[in-house]
Amino acid sequence: FRNFRLLVESPLVMRLVINTLTLNFMFIVSTTFFAVMTALLLNEVRIVPFKRLAQSLMFLPFFMGWTVVAMVLFGLIDYEVGTINALLKAAGLPRIIITDKPEYWPWILTAIRIWKGTGSGCIIYLAALTAVDTQLYEAAAIDGASRWQRMRYISLPALVPVIILLVLLDIGRIFFGDFGMIYAVIGDKAQLYPTTDVIDTYLLRALRTNSNYGFSAAIGLLQSVLGFICIFGSNWLVKKYSERQGEDYALF
Repeated sequence: FRNFRLLVESPLVMRLVINTLTLNFMFIVSTTFFAVMTALLLNEVRIVPFKRLAQSLMFLPFFMGWTVVAMVLFGLIDYEVGTINALLKAAGLPRIIITDKPEYWPWILTAIRIWKGTGSGCIIYLAALTAVDTQLYEAAAIDGASRWQRMRYISLPALVPVIILLVLLDIGRIFFGDFGMIYAVIGDKAQLYPTTDVIDTYLLRALRTNSNYGFSAAIGLLQSVLGFICIFGSNWLVKKYSERQGEDYALF
């Protein structure tokens, strides 16, 4: 109980919770949106070789480790040798120090997450679209529906149950930060902690400094309980929505 009291009384707890929720919310919304849109657009492609090549190229970033991603990122934005600053210098423009601007980093991390996760998420939605009866598209085309209308009224509704399922699973871990990404990209850059420090990275630093395993266990239990509450709350909202629509989209 003393560990829980230390956690609640910590002056950093609100910042950690807000950062964790904010980053995860941005990740969930952005990756879901881009994965769904990419799947809908690829589903309309009729040139099979191009479709397969596009899927393969988009899926490649998923296999890159976060350490490699961090090296590529800082190769682009480093103040001294970064490609972006080199181009700015060549154009006669002032160079920018992105690593000293914490307000930019939630958006940078979100862009990285989109680039790395869109391809893998897209495949799940494409698999769901293969179950849609092609006669629906043919009938809609005969009735004069455009491709956009077929995407909106046939493809997108078919993806709603899958979207809800995956979002519910993501909400269950909304209090767990993506430790691998944030630690590899941010590391020990204390100037970026105001917007990027999450519960998991703070926990690692706490263990490195004082090896308080009871404190870490308290944080882990709190994360699990809060995630449990979030997933049940969101599932209850989905049940209410499902009842209005006459469908059953809930996870349980």
